[in-house]
Amino acid sequence: MKIGVLTSSRADYSIYRPLLQEIQKDDFFELSLLVFGSHVSKEHGYTLDQIKEDGFRISFISRNLISGDTPQDIALAMGNTTCEFSEVWGKEKYDLVFALGDRYEMFAAVASTVPFVINIAHIHGGETTLGAIDDSFRHCITAMSNYHFTVTEQYRKRVTELKHSDNHVYNVGSLSYDNIEKLKLLSVDEFREKFKIDLSVPSILITFHPETVSFEKNEHYVSELINALREIKGYQYIITMPNADTMGNMIRKRLDQFISETPHASGIETFGTVGYLSCMKHCSFMLGNTSSGFAEAAFFPKYCINLGKRQSGRIITENIRNCNIEKQEIMNAVTEFKTVQLPGSIEIYGKGNTAQRIVQILKGAYGKL
Repeated sequence: MKIGVLTSSRADYSIYRPLLQEIQKDDFFELSLLVFGSHVSKEHGYTLDQIKEDGFRISFISRNLISGDTPQDIALAMGNTTCEFSEVWGKEKYDLVFALGDRYEMFAAVASTVPFVINIAHIHGGETTLGAIDDSFRHCITAMSNYHFTVTEQYRKRVTELKHSDNHVYNVGSLSYDNIEKLKLLSVDEFREKFKIDLSVPSILITFHPETVSFEKNEHYVSELINALREIKGYQYIITMPNADTMGNMIRKRLDQFISETPHASGIETFGTVGYLSCMKHCSFMLGNTSSGFAEAAFFPKYCINLGKRQSGRIITENIRNCNIEKQEIMNAVTEFKTVQLPGSIEIYGKGNTAQRIVQILKGAYGKL
């Protein structure tokens, strides 16, 4: 069974990884990756190198990168991606192509498959993020896909509603749980040696992306966040950089300036999968608006202060505290952390066997595609 996998960012590749490993070790499949988006951006860590180091076959690499972050730049990137992949599908034949999530690049690549009548398998459908334009892209990818692997039963039901059918719609749990279950995460000492950051010190893991629906408010939002961080005492800050989204460069510059002025703040472009999950495990709590504050944080579970509306619509588990992007409210949420009693476990995202379940479904589907 010839499988293609679309990967456009460090985030989706990190989630895919246990599935890619499960497929690659099985001779039933022929696996190759189609790499594009921020993977080839040096500004975003050039994560193409990580894919090569992991040993996966790459059948296509896009060098078509637009560095701007205006709405026009994003629209141009979408158009260019669609044109570029129209040539790929005319040359390469796959039994099934995987797409994950909701990024505009992923939408453009999947949209280009429609005239070629290519079978698409979508991971992470049925979710909602009202504060990001990604919400529209996710549901469009669902509409264009034939197989659907959701991470909760609630999301499976939503995909069924969107498709008007439950045919080939499966709740398989979260691949992120597979990652954390199977990867050997770094100890505090190993993390210090590799990244020169001491996680024995109380630490906040911070990831703040633009809100792409109300993108004109992002300058105010990042100012409120930075003003709150200047007042919070007793923690070191570990700040990972934002996605390539509308106004992402502005947020990146503001955070870089704050980091340069703050001795107890460290800026990281990309930790890699093992590094990021290890940091999450050992940090005091998370602050920001990243999707990893949901499924991944629920595994440990880790207290997460979810800022603003970017992730609005996702399932709110007991470890998450929603917070407006206002200085005082952020400071109050940080203070509340000391009184929070976290549950022992949160199991709505599965049991860490998602990759195996997907592979079993694929084998059953072969010959019917």
